[in-house]
Amino acid sequence: MQNKTVIVTGGSRGIGRAICIDMAKNGANVVINYTSNEKEAIETMNLCKKYTEKVIVVKGDVSKYADCENILNVAIENFGSVEILVNNAGITKDGLIIRMNEDDFTKVININLKGSFNMMKLLSAHMIRKKYGRIINISSIVGIIGNAGQVNYSASKAGVIGMTKSLAKELASRNITVNAIAPGFIVTDMTKALPDSVMENLNIPVKRLGEAEDIANAVCFLASEKSSYITGQVISVDGGMS
Repeated sequence: MQNKTVIVTGGSRGIGRAICIDMAKNGANVVINYTSNEKEAIETMNLCKKYTEKVIVVKGDVSKYADCENILNVAIENFGSVEILVNNAGITKDGLIIRMNEDDFTKVININLKGSFNMMKLLSAHMIRKKYGRIINISSIVGIIGNAGQVNYSASKAGVIGMTKSLAKELASRNITVNAIAPGFIVTDMTKALPDSVMENLNIPVKRLGEAEDIANAVCFLASEKSSYITGQVISVDGGMS
């Protein structure tokens, strides 16, 4: 990925941070998108700078199309073009459906699903002109198997899979691949907030939670030339759960 530019949405912490660092290690120019926590985004940038100086941070809410346009424009202004997009930004607002209000549903859909659509729409046009691109969407195992208390999150991540498979067909002839990764339970702030009862009942064959680096490894493979004949796929990185 030497001299290729990657945008990582939600790149300030957790899985996003691990992806940014791995991309930097592999020689990419890294654009770290964040929504609110500038301190953590700058910390991620500094970690990436151990491997490359070509790293910037860009604030933007991916649910807003104008913010997505700005993220792309800033990336092009700094690095000339963008070859890789990683749609990682995501939120949860868990609860059983009888207690879930409309706002809890809408916010999750707007960030997780609409945000991915906004970035893919913009980057598709850019990549078509270049006749090259790698789009990697971070879905979730619950988008495949579902999970009680996560109707909104599961719906958003299942939607990401549908968009991935459809866009892969649209862009395949333009030398652009589109794939998704479905993480299982990974050690992040998001899983730390889960109740002990949930964690104790997880049926993970490898008998441990995954690490953010496990997802980053899969992302970097899909972003590389080694995956050039792979498109429209969903790779579960879940310790065997699915």
